[in-house]
Formats: sequence, C-alpha cells, structure tokens
Amino acid sequence: MSDPRAWEMRVFLRVATQGSFSAAGRDVGMTPSSTAKLVGRLEERLGVRLVERSTRKLRLTAEGELYRERAVTLLGELDALDAEIAGGARAPTGLIRVNASVPFGQHCLLPLLPDFLREHPGITMDVTMTDEVVDLYAARVDVAFRAGPLSDSALLAQRLGVVRRRIVASPAYLERKGVPMTAADLEAHDCLGFNFRRAAAVWPLKSGGRLVDREVPTRILANNGETVRHMALLGLGLARLAEYHVRDDLCAGRLVAVLDDTLVDTEEIHAVYTGRDRAPRRVRAFLDHMAPRMRAMLAG
Repeated sequence: MSDPRAWEMRVFLRVATQGSFSAAGRDVGMTPSSTAKLVGRLEERLGVRLVERSTRKLRLTAEGELYRERAVTLLGELDALDAEIAGGARAPTGLIRVNASVPFGQHCLLPLLPDFLREHPGITMDVTMTDEVVDLYAARVDVAFRAGPLSDSALLAQRLGVVRRRIVASPAYLERKGVPMTAADLEAHDCLGFNFRRAAAVWPLKSGGRLVDREVPTRILANNGETVRHMALLGLGLARLAEYHVRDDLCAGRLVAVLDDTLVDTEEIHAVYTGRDRAPRRVRAFLDHMAPRMRAMLAG
C-alpha cells in the first residue's frame, strides 16, 4: 500500500473487526507489537485515543467508532475509484448516492432500481429521500432529482420533463365539503400544505381572467408530498400534488381532481449531478438507464 494513511486505516479496521492486535496482525501480515505500534502512532498523530486497551478484548472509544465509520467510507470510495479507473471498458462499479423528493423517489425512482441493479451488479446505492433541497457537495450526493428552476449553475443537469400539478381530494371529502368551482370557493375548504422552508401557502390560480398566486387556507401541514397524498386519501382536505404522484389514485377513483381549468401549475424536473466536465462512469451509467425511463413515466 503506497499511501501510508490508507494503510493505517486498513490496519485499524482489522483491529476494530478482530478486537485484538494479534488477530489483526495475522490478517495483514504484521506482528502483534508492530500492529499495536501502528495504531499508537495513528492515535499520536490524531491526538485522541481510538482503542481502549483496559480489557481483554480491545474496544473502540467514541472517537475510534467515528474514525472506523469514516475510514470504511473513504476506503470504499478509494477502492471504487481504483477499480473504475483501472477497469477501462469493464462494467462500472462503486457507490452511487442519490437524493430525491419522497414522492419522486417512491413513484419514479424506486420502481426503476431493480432492473438497473440487475444490469450493474458491481454498483451499490445509497438513496436519501427528502422534500428539502440538499447541497450536493455538502451531502456528497452524486445525483439529485429536482423540480422547479435550477439555481446552482455549477451543477450539470439533464431535463427529464415537465410536471403538471393537480388539486385533488377524496370522494368522501368532496361529498362532505362540496366541490369547489372557482378559486374563491377554496376559502370554505381545508387545504393541505407543506411545512418546509421553501414552501408557501399560495397556489397559482386563475381569478377574474388573470393568473394570481392565491393564498389558501391550510389546516394541516406536512414535510413531504407522500404524507400529504395520504392525508388527501383519508379525506382531510384538498391537496396540490404532481400528476405523476396521484395518477394511479385518479385512475382508481381514490382521488378526484378539481379546478383543472383554474390551476395553472407546471414545473420542470431535472437530474442534477456534480462532476464538472466528466461524471464518473457509474453515474453516467445510472443516468443513461434512468433518464429515458423517467421521461416516459412523467409523460404518462
């Protein structure tokens, strides 16, 4: 191992796994004393105790647990990089970190993962779903799926399509509260909204022949679209959700769309990713697989 820090990490991970210097030393071809000295030098350099030596079986300190966790991640990425660069034309390998909103992740991303992973057995996935916008660099995300205008010009993007939003409610709710026929009718209804920072309780509605961002009375707030969808299915109010999100519910009659001629609400969906001029092969393989299928999904 040419990189001494990477070698230290690997030896330390064997110590953490085996719970002893002698067993770890056998795994890596070192004597127990040399293994202990290496860990001691690592602790001296870091200025913290990583291993508690007071018991028969070595135990990691809190700092040791943190170092172990980060070392596993860093060495995994290093191994994936080596394999990808050395592999040339071989199949892409390594970890892909993906971020998506909860509705997009559940309805558009997850259904496509089985085929992708079958075609790329060397790739592993780390999927995070949140309706908050994440910083790809800070969160170390490879690909994120975003709705709306793109503000970060440093990111690369692939346009996946245009999404229409619909105002929907359960048949039971509409029977109880009535069907709204105009934007003004919403004042007498319970509307479902979002509580994350970028959300606003306004819906773009036609009123008096012009389009206005109309404030609506929100009775219940949630932090993701899938929860709002379930609340609408339970008859708790009107929800404004992406068409791909409620398409199956509308077809099955579980939800009913209202004010289709009044709501004027579309936004673009993009896959955004880092990599500057050239994304890693595993990321390009992921996008090549996902993008055309997601475009078909969003087009209906």
